[in-house]
Amino acid sequence: MDQFLTTRFFTYVQYKEDRRPLMVAPLMERTTPPKRLHELIKAPENLPSSIERRESWDATKPATVYLTPEVLPDGTPCTAATVILRTKGCTWWWKSGCTFCGYFNDVRDDVTAEDMLSQWSDAKRMTNDFEGCKMVKVYTSGTFFEDRENPIDWQETVLRETYEMNLHLIIEAQAHLCKDDKLSWVSSIHPGCTVAIGLEAYDDAVLRFHVNKGFNLKTWHAAVERLRKYKLRVKTYLMFKPPFMSEGDALSHSVRWIQEVSQLSDEVSINPMNIQKKTIVDRIHRNREYRPPWLWSLVKMIQESHNAVKESSCRVIVHPTAGGKIRGAHNCGKCDKEVVAAIERYSVSSEIDEFSDLSCECQSVWLDEINSDILTPAQFGTGISRRGSPLRSMLAP
Repeated sequence: MDQFLTTRFFTYVQYKEDRRPLMVAPLMERTTPPKRLHELIKAPENLPSSIERRESWDATKPATVYLTPEVLPDGTPCTAATVILRTKGCTWWWKSGCTFCGYFNDVRDDVTAEDMLSQWSDAKRMTNDFEGCKMVKVYTSGTFFEDRENPIDWQETVLRETYEMNLHLIIEAQAHLCKDDKLSWVSSIHPGCTVAIGLEAYDDAVLRFHVNKGFNLKTWHAAVERLRKYKLRVKTYLMFKPPFMSEGDALSHSVRWIQEVSQLSDEVSINPMNIQKKTIVDRIHRNREYRPPWLWSLVKMIQESHNAVKESSCRVIVHPTAGGKIRGAHNCGKCDKEVVAAIERYSVSSEIDEFSDLSCECQSVWLDEINSDILTPAQFGTGISRRGSPLRSMLAP
């Protein structure tokens, strides 16, 4: 008589000599129905501490309002107001969410239409009705014209008032939500405004496995065609160094992506990865399996794609969020401020000479890492930490 034990099914099976089962008994008594794996892992945004923090925000006040130098579609320099509002959040985040996006940290589940109108009024008060501005960027941590995220009367108010104030409006949308009826409605109230789509990568495999974007390139191309149909401007976001990608791969991919996307966009905005709290990128960064990009990589990317972009008359914008800090794109620490300033200047001037006088001894370290990534295709890259002692970090509790 032999015995068979399997922990996979929590079952102990004893057989007779003729191989018929003699006894089948559970090793562990099950008191509740089996659960799926994702039900056993509580996502960080649903932890009690995260919910408590989100509910502490004042739903009648915008998350932030600030002014920056910008360029109008006709090339005229101007001042732009950026208004980031607290909303119910992104519908894709409700279902799954992107690997890098931490905007769920700034939303509230109970935001009403009155709250949204109050936030918009407060933004106008803070800027004296956008005095001195020629452009307004309205960001909602999701899709501006998604009715489940943002009340439709609030959408209409923003579109109508910015048009009446003669302000160029930039709003954000997901590609699969750029439908004919909504785009027709938007263009009828604020014709010629810019719709920005977070494409992140011009590569279906990267969109699916690195970013978890929720749509593919075919959907993005269809959205671009519809935006052109209704004479709305196209702005495309690309990400530099998404998770599970080495520095060398990020550089080679991004140059190709810019060249492809710039042919179909009025503007391409490159977002170097910055580590947002309680995201998948945050987890692998804390585990020392991901490093934000080098600032030198951004400079090289701009230099290699500049001529192709210039021929397409598309504007390329690079704003390194948290640039020079550990959780944003950074170099050795000595040259960060100077390199970030040059990148920001290029985003306004589009002059490649902004980088002519940049140099630092850490460039050789960066170049060694790029060459190593290309010759040794390790998924997480071959680079070392740029700041502090790696040994001390490993010994830290």
